[in-house]
Amino acid sequence: MTGEQIKAALHDGRRVYGTLAIANSPQWVAVVEQLGLDLVFIDTEHTPLDRATVAWMCQAYAGRNIAPLVRIPNPDPFQASMVLDGGGAGVIAPYVESADQVRKLAGAVKYRPLKGERLQQGLENPDTLEPQLRDYLANTNRNNFLVVNIESTPAIENLDDILAVEGLDAVLVGPHDLSCSLGIAEQYSDPRFIEAVDTIVAKARARGIGAGIHAFSRELAELERRWIAAGANLIVHSGDVNAVAERLGEDFRQLRDEFEDGSMEPTDSDANI
Repeated sequence: MTGEQIKAALHDGRRVYGTLAIANSPQWVAVVEQLGLDLVFIDTEHTPLDRATVAWMCQAYAGRNIAPLVRIPNPDPFQASMVLDGGGAGVIAPYVESADQVRKLAGAVKYRPLKGERLQQGLENPDTLEPQLRDYLANTNRNNFLVVNIESTPAIENLDDILAVEGLDAVLVGPHDLSCSLGIAEQYSDPRFIEAVDTIVAKARARGIGAGIHAFSRELAELERRWIAAGANLIVHSGDVNAVAERLGEDFRQLRDEFEDGSMEPTDSDANI
């Protein structure tokens, strides 16, 4: 799907499917295409991917009609612009906690290449932009979409204001950080965590904003079904590192159980990204 198609689907309540990808092998691009996914989530917050590598990945995925959604290291509008310059379709900003942060990000994603005072004027009152300029910006940025991570209690407290910002297309729960913020680190089946995600999904979908959670572990994958049934439509499931670790871990445990002494203990393969 193109970024424009992703954006429309998120607001309409239609589901879009994607996975985390940090491998920069051309073969992996082909694998993601074979899975029939709509987008790929490229993370630069917790991985050492550099700008040139991310740009290559964005161009490769976009060439296969898979929208590249890139998470920047922090909610910085200038980093958002850099991602779009490299070929990203979507920008996801981590640990967003205020409407002002979202507003600045929306300016970078939806009003590019305006900056500075001219951008601020346009954000405060779009009518200050000449009709020709408005048309240009709308056309230039038609494939760009904005997602923010909701992963703290302050973000939930400010959620209504965050969701009201023009230009926001979806929210994605960061389960690891949210569980830590709630004081129940990695306890994803805890009723307090489930209630928090229920609230995020319900409020976002009521406003016509896409919503989802990064289900990077088997425990979260089971809970993921709960939120999809409740209307979550940004489906970011597992990832290349997670999937390989889980499958190879299971294979080697079985081999050792069969041919060795069976002493290998299962390990946690969940990468908290």
